[in-house]
Amino acid sequence: MTQDLYIITGASRGMGEAIARQLLSPGHLVIGISRGFSQALQAKAAALDLPLQQWQHDLSQPLAAAHELQRWLEAQPEGSFNRATLINNAGVIPRLGPVDATSLEDLSAALRVGLEATLLLSSAFLRATAAMGRSRRILNISSGLGRRAMAGSAAYCAAKAGMDNLSSAMALDEANKLQGASIVSLAPGVIDTDMQVQLRAGDPSGFPDQQAFVNLKNNRQLMSPEHAASLVLGYLDRRDFGGRVLADVRDSQN
Repeated sequence: MTQDLYIITGASRGMGEAIARQLLSPGHLVIGISRGFSQALQAKAAALDLPLQQWQHDLSQPLAAAHELQRWLEAQPEGSFNRATLINNAGVIPRLGPVDATSLEDLSAALRVGLEATLLLSSAFLRATAAMGRSRRILNISSGLGRRAMAGSAAYCAAKAGMDNLSSAMALDEANKLQGASIVSLAPGVIDTDMQVQLRAGDPSGFPDQQAFVNLKNNRQLMSPEHAASLVLGYLDRRDFGGRVLADVRDSQN
């Protein structure tokens, strides 16, 4: 029986885990690629007797994950999947503050996880699934900070801005193919995750917007990971997916 394939990075916690959880369904094969391992996700898949794979990779060293993804996809029998989707969700914020106050190792890791992993995994995915034609989608989880700079978070802003432009360029490449994939870089809104905890704990001397994130929490303006995941998956299923490459989950276009 053919299945729909979903590959999600950063699937061991936060919104990525919520996306993976909501995708667990008959007829779906879900693969999470994360440094960690979600026992809760594994338990739900086992309870429902549904297929789930969790590949543990440190995406700050993304070549190994990209090579494994390409090998695995190329080893699948032709016709195994009705459609295939890659969701590049993983991202990290290094120590908040100017780049000269952040270690070189942390800056490098932020760009590797947020941008290089997206590039390499997308390349492996597109190459290995070329025969599936238009039944492929790449959804890159971007951020408003890729479109609006913020002091104290240069590496994260750079990774997300790079993700946006990478998505636009890949979409142009796919448009030149007879059966190209659809690609979207989607800002998902403001979500109550560990990243928000990190932002609220920032030192205002190097992160002047810290109070704004405290206010978001205090004013109950943060979405739960589960609600954000449902909105992201709703966007993924839109008939016009890919018509607008740089998108926001709140877009009214349908």
